Amino acid sequence: GNGLLKKKTLVPGQGVHTRPLKGQNVTVRMKATLEDGTVVEESSALTFTVGDCDVLQALDLCVQFVETGETALIVADAKYCYGVQGRSPDIPPNSALTLEVELLAAQEAQDLELLSGKEKIDLANRKRERGNFFYQQADYMLAINSYDIALQIICSSSKVNFSPEEEAELLEVKVKCLNNLAASQLKLDHYEAALKSCNLVLEHQPGNIKALFRKGKVLAQQGEYREAIPILKAALKLEPSNK
Repeated sequence: GNGLLKKKTLVPGQGVHTRPLKGQNVTVRMKATLEDGTVVEESSALTFTVGDCDVLQALDLCVQFVETGETALIVADAKYCYGVQGRSPDIPPNSALTLEVELLAAQEAQDLELLSGKEKIDLANRKRERGNFFYQQADYMLAINSYDIALQIICSSSKVNFSPEEEAELLEVKVKCLNNLAASQLKLDHYEAALKSCNLVLEHQPGNIKALFRKGKVLAQQGEYREAIPILKAALKLEPSNK
Protein backbone atom coordinates (compact mmCIF):
# COMPACT_ATOMS: atom_id res chain seq x y z
CA GLY A 1 0.00 0.00 0.00
CA ASN A 2 2.47 2.67 1.16
CA GLY A 3 5.53 1.11 -0.49
CA LEU A 4 7.35 0.85 2.85
CA LEU A 5 7.02 -2.93 3.08
CA LYS A 6 7.71 -5.14 0.08
CA LYS A 7 7.89 -8.91 -0.36
CA LYS A 8 9.30 -10.89 -3.29
CA THR A 9 9.33 -14.67 -3.79
CA LEU A 10 12.82 -16.10 -4.35
CA VAL A 11 11.93 -19.80 -4.13
CA PRO A 12 8.26 -20.86 -4.58
CA GLY A 13 6.49 -22.69 -1.76
CA GLN A 14 3.87 -25.43 -1.50
CA GLY A 15 0.81 -23.34 -2.41
CA VAL A 16 -1.36 -20.52 -1.06
CA HIS A 17 -3.25 -22.96 1.21
CA THR A 18 -0.03 -23.49 3.23
CA ARG A 19 0.25 -19.81 4.27
CA PRO A 20 0.08 -19.44 8.07
CA LEU A 21 -2.88 -17.86 9.86
CA LYS A 22 -2.96 -15.48 12.81
CA GLY A 23 -2.58 -17.37 16.07
CA GLN A 24 -0.54 -20.19 14.55
CA ASN A 25 3.05 -20.87 15.55
CA VAL A 26 5.58 -20.67 12.72
CA THR A 27 9.24 -21.56 12.44
CA VAL A 28 11.38 -19.63 9.96
CA ARG A 29 14.96 -19.35 8.86
CA MET A 30 15.75 -15.65 8.81
CA LYS A 31 18.65 -13.34 7.99
CA ALA A 32 18.39 -9.56 8.39
CA THR A 33 20.82 -7.13 6.76
CA LEU A 34 21.33 -3.39 6.62
CA GLU A 35 21.34 -1.55 3.29
CA ASP A 36 25.15 -1.87 3.14
CA GLY A 37 24.88 -5.67 3.46
CA THR A 38 25.90 -5.94 7.14
CA VAL A 39 24.17 -8.92 8.76
CA VAL A 40 22.52 -7.77 12.02
CA GLU A 41 20.32 -10.76 12.85
CA GLU A 42 20.35 -14.42 11.83
CA SER A 43 18.46 -17.50 12.97
CA SER A 44 18.23 -21.01 11.54
CA ALA A 45 14.98 -21.78 13.41
CA LEU A 46 13.08 -18.80 14.83
CA THR A 47 9.65 -19.73 16.27
CA PHE A 48 6.90 -17.20 17.05
CA THR A 49 3.11 -16.74 17.09
CA VAL A 50 1.73 -14.99 14.01
CA GLY A 51 -0.07 -11.74 14.84
CA ASP A 52 1.29 -11.41 18.39
CA CYS A 53 4.09 -8.98 17.41
CA ASP A 54 6.66 -11.31 19.02
CA VAL A 55 9.19 -10.36 16.33
CA LEU A 56 9.91 -7.48 13.96
CA GLN A 57 6.63 -6.09 12.65
CA ALA A 58 7.94 -6.51 9.09
CA LEU A 59 8.33 -10.25 9.64
CA ASP A 60 5.07 -10.64 11.58
CA LEU A 61 3.06 -8.95 8.81
CA CYS A 62 4.78 -10.54 5.81
CA VAL A 63 4.99 -14.15 7.02
CA GLN A 64 1.21 -14.35 6.52
CA PHE A 65 1.89 -14.08 2.77
CA VAL A 66 4.68 -16.68 2.68
CA GLU A 67 3.94 -20.30 1.76
CA THR A 68 5.47 -23.25 3.61
CA GLY A 69 8.78 -24.05 1.91
CA GLU A 70 8.95 -20.63 0.24
CA THR A 71 11.99 -18.39 0.52
CA ALA A 72 11.08 -14.70 0.31
CA LEU A 73 12.89 -11.38 0.34
CA ILE A 74 11.32 -8.66 2.48
CA VAL A 75 12.44 -5.03 2.17
CA ALA A 76 11.17 -3.05 5.13
CA ASP A 77 11.26 0.63 6.08
CA ALA A 78 12.53 1.47 9.58
CA LYS A 79 8.88 2.01 10.61
CA TYR A 80 8.38 -1.78 10.52
CA CYS A 81 11.76 -2.58 12.10
CA TYR A 82 13.54 -0.67 14.89
CA GLY A 83 12.17 2.77 14.07
CA VAL A 84 13.68 6.12 14.95
CA GLN A 85 15.60 4.66 17.90
CA GLY A 86 17.36 1.82 16.10
CA ARG A 87 19.03 -0.89 18.17
CA SER A 88 22.32 -0.20 19.89
CA PRO A 89 25.02 -0.97 18.93
CA ASP A 90 24.43 -2.53 15.50
CA ILE A 91 21.31 -0.94 13.96
CA PRO A 92 21.43 2.87 13.51
CA PRO A 93 18.28 5.00 13.92
CA ASN A 94 15.87 5.04 10.95
CA SER A 95 17.45 1.97 9.33
CA ALA A 96 15.64 0.01 6.63
CA LEU A 97 16.26 -3.75 6.75
CA THR A 98 16.24 -6.52 4.17
CA LEU A 99 15.05 -9.89 5.47
CA GLU A 100 15.59 -13.21 3.74
CA VAL A 101 12.97 -15.57 5.15
CA GLU A 102 12.24 -19.26 4.58
CA LEU A 103 9.04 -20.61 6.13
CA LEU A 104 9.96 -24.02 7.55
CA ALA A 105 6.72 -24.95 9.32
CA ALA A 106 3.33 -23.65 10.48
CA GLN A 107 1.18 -25.35 13.11
CA GLU A 108 -1.56 -24.66 15.63
CA ALA A 109 -0.43 -22.98 18.85
CA GLN A 110 -0.45 -24.91 22.12
CA ASP A 111 -3.76 -25.23 23.95
CA LEU A 112 -3.49 -22.76 26.86
CA GLU A 113 -5.64 -25.04 29.04
CA LEU A 114 -3.01 -27.79 28.83
CA LEU A 115 0.05 -25.69 29.67
CA SER A 116 1.92 -26.54 32.87
CA GLY A 117 2.44 -23.79 35.43
CA LYS A 118 6.02 -23.22 34.29
CA GLU A 119 5.02 -23.15 30.60
CA LYS A 120 2.27 -20.61 31.29
CA ILE A 121 4.62 -18.41 33.34
CA ASP A 122 7.36 -18.56 30.68
CA LEU A 123 4.95 -17.77 27.83
CA ALA A 124 3.33 -14.86 29.69
CA ASN A 125 6.76 -13.47 30.60
CA ARG A 126 7.89 -13.59 26.95
CA LYS A 127 4.83 -11.55 25.90
CA ARG A 128 5.39 -9.13 28.82
CA GLU A 129 9.05 -8.63 27.84
CA ARG A 130 7.96 -7.93 24.28
CA GLY A 131 5.61 -5.29 25.67
CA ASN A 132 8.54 -3.78 27.57
CA PHE A 133 10.50 -3.62 24.30
CA PHE A 134 7.69 -1.71 22.58
CA TYR A 135 7.33 0.60 25.60
CA GLN A 136 11.04 1.46 25.37
CA GLN A 137 10.54 2.12 21.64
CA ALA A 138 7.68 4.51 22.60
CA ASP A 139 5.23 2.34 20.61
CA TYR A 140 2.59 2.28 23.32
CA MET A 141 -0.22 0.70 21.28
CA LEU A 142 1.91 -2.36 20.49
CA ALA A 143 3.05 -2.45 24.13
CA ILE A 144 -0.60 -2.56 25.23
CA ASN A 145 -1.25 -5.36 22.74
CA SER A 146 1.59 -7.48 24.17
CA TYR A 147 0.55 -6.89 27.80
CA ASP A 148 -3.05 -7.79 26.91
CA ILE A 149 -1.91 -11.07 25.33
CA ALA A 150 0.17 -11.87 28.42
CA LEU A 151 -2.86 -11.23 30.66
CA GLN A 152 -5.07 -13.43 28.47
CA ILE A 153 -2.55 -16.26 28.91
CA ILE A 154 -2.39 -15.78 32.70
CA CYS A 155 -6.17 -15.55 33.11
CA SER A 156 -7.03 -18.46 30.76
CA SER A 157 -8.70 -21.48 32.36
CA SER A 158 -6.54 -24.52 32.98
CA LYS A 159 -7.00 -28.29 33.11
CA VAL A 160 -3.67 -28.62 34.93
CA ASN A 161 -3.14 -28.19 38.66
CA PHE A 162 -0.53 -25.59 39.64
CA SER A 163 1.56 -25.58 42.80
CA PRO A 164 1.10 -22.71 45.32
CA GLU A 165 4.51 -21.38 44.22
CA GLU A 166 3.41 -21.34 40.55
CA GLU A 167 0.13 -19.63 41.49
CA ALA A 168 2.11 -16.96 43.39
CA GLU A 169 4.48 -16.45 40.46
CA LEU A 170 1.59 -16.14 38.00
CA LEU A 171 0.07 -13.47 40.24
CA GLU A 172 3.39 -11.57 40.27
CA VAL A 173 3.55 -11.65 36.45
CA LYS A 174 -0.09 -10.52 36.29
CA VAL A 175 0.60 -7.54 38.59
CA LYS A 176 3.68 -6.54 36.54
CA CYS A 177 1.62 -6.71 33.31
CA LEU A 178 -1.20 -4.62 34.77
CA ASN A 179 1.22 -2.00 36.08
CA ASN A 180 3.00 -1.81 32.72
CA LEU A 181 -0.38 -1.69 30.97
CA ALA A 182 -1.41 1.27 33.13
CA ALA A 183 1.86 3.07 32.32
CA SER A 184 1.25 2.57 28.57
CA GLN A 185 -2.38 3.69 28.83
CA LEU A 186 -1.26 6.82 30.69
CA LYS A 187 1.17 7.66 27.88
CA LEU A 188 -1.79 7.62 25.47
CA ASP A 189 -4.07 9.59 27.84
CA HIS A 190 -6.41 6.59 28.13
CA TYR A 191 -7.29 7.57 31.69
CA GLU A 192 -10.31 5.33 32.31
CA ALA A 193 -8.45 2.26 31.06
CA ALA A 194 -5.39 3.15 33.17
CA LEU A 195 -7.58 3.61 36.25
CA LYS A 196 -9.12 0.17 35.69
CA SER A 197 -5.65 -1.42 35.38
CA CYS A 198 -4.47 0.27 38.60
CA ASN A 199 -7.57 -0.86 40.49
CA LEU A 200 -7.01 -4.47 39.37
CA VAL A 201 -3.46 -4.33 40.79
CA LEU A 202 -4.69 -2.83 44.06
CA GLU A 203 -7.30 -5.60 44.42
CA HIS A 204 -4.40 -8.06 44.64
CA GLN A 205 -1.83 -5.82 46.32
CA PRO A 206 -3.39 -2.81 48.13
CA GLY A 207 0.06 -1.44 48.97
CA ASN A 208 1.52 -1.63 45.46
CA ILE A 209 3.48 1.62 45.18
CA LYS A 210 3.41 1.88 41.38
CA ALA A 211 -0.33 1.29 41.18
CA LEU A 212 -1.03 3.84 43.94
CA PHE A 213 1.17 6.44 42.25
CA ARG A 214 -0.38 5.89 38.81
CA LYS A 215 -3.92 5.88 40.19
CA GLY A 216 -3.22 9.18 41.94
CA LYS A 217 -1.70 10.55 38.74
CA VAL A 218 -4.74 9.51 36.67
CA LEU A 219 -7.17 11.10 39.13
CA ALA A 220 -5.09 14.30 39.18
CA GLN A 221 -5.05 14.41 35.37
CA GLN A 222 -8.85 14.11 35.45
CA GLY A 223 -9.10 16.97 37.95
CA GLU A 224 -10.22 14.66 40.79
CA TYR A 225 -7.77 16.23 43.25
CA ARG A 226 -9.79 15.43 46.37
CA GLU A 227 -9.54 11.71 45.52
CA ALA A 228 -5.96 11.88 44.24
CA ILE A 229 -4.37 13.51 47.33
CA PRO A 230 -5.00 10.69 49.90
CA ILE A 231 -3.87 8.05 47.39
CA LEU A 232 -0.62 9.90 46.68
CA LYS A 233 -0.14 10.48 50.42
CA ALA A 234 -0.55 6.73 50.99
CA ALA A 235 2.12 6.04 48.36
CA LEU A 236 4.42 8.62 49.95
CA LYS A 237 3.93 7.06 53.39
CA LEU A 238 5.00 3.68 52.02
CA GLU A 239 8.16 5.09 50.40
CA PRO A 240 8.99 8.54 51.84
CA SER A 241 12.27 8.81 49.91
CA ASN A 242 10.74 7.90 46.51
CA LYS A 243 11.06 10.89 44.15
